Amino acid sequence: MLLAERGAKLVLGARNPDGLHALAARLAAAGADAVAEVTDVSRRDDLIKFVSVTAETYGQLDVLVSNAGIMPVSPFDELRVDDWEAMVDVNLKGVLFGIAAALPVFRRQGFGHFVNIASTAAFRVTPGQSVYAGTKMAVRAISEGLRQEAGEGLRVTIISPGMTSTNFAESIKDPAVRAELEQRRDVIAMPPDAVARAIAFAIEQPADVDIGEVVVRPTAQA
Repeated sequence: MLLAERGAKLVLGARNPDGLHALAARLAAAGADAVAEVTDVSRRDDLIKFVSVTAETYGQLDVLVSNAGIMPVSPFDELRVDDWEAMVDVNLKGVLFGIAAALPVFRRQGFGHFVNIASTAAFRVTPGQSVYAGTKMAVRAISEGLRQEAGEGLRVTIISPGMTSTNFAESIKDPAVRAELEQRRDVIAMPPDAVARAIAFAIEQPADVDIGEVVVRPTAQA
């Protein structure tokens, strides 16, 4: 909503069609220019289509925000290998597939901006969250490498949020772990618009200024 209020034309992508189209309708009702495209970032073809739809609809692609992420955390001894694979597919490969889809478009245009969402978990590993943290560390490393290769026409920004008031705990299968994280979230989490403001700050810089990374967390988070 924040970017729409500032005049951005949006193409929204998510796996859940009901939630996605409801958001697009809400934005349209508020006067925003927004298109919904059902997208599973773990599928490379979906991201190729997403980028193509954006370029066809608006004639160019200015910014790609890779925000999709899941967090089915658990101790290693539980051997939830399917959850490990899902985190790699969404959190890591989703970013890579976004880069693969958008980079040729940005090169042809001569401009473009990748905004990749990592996490404060990329800076601090805690028990039970190692695989999740590993994917976010990888996002930071890949984004920095992309920045170094991008050249003067392209920008790359990493946004690393702390605990945010979202439904991130829904994918956690262990009821006790999920309840603990939800309780902590309800006490200290920052609102999602804190992350949106960080994204907007990076995007709105002059073309010759690249915000490399923004870490934004609740003041109560250790």
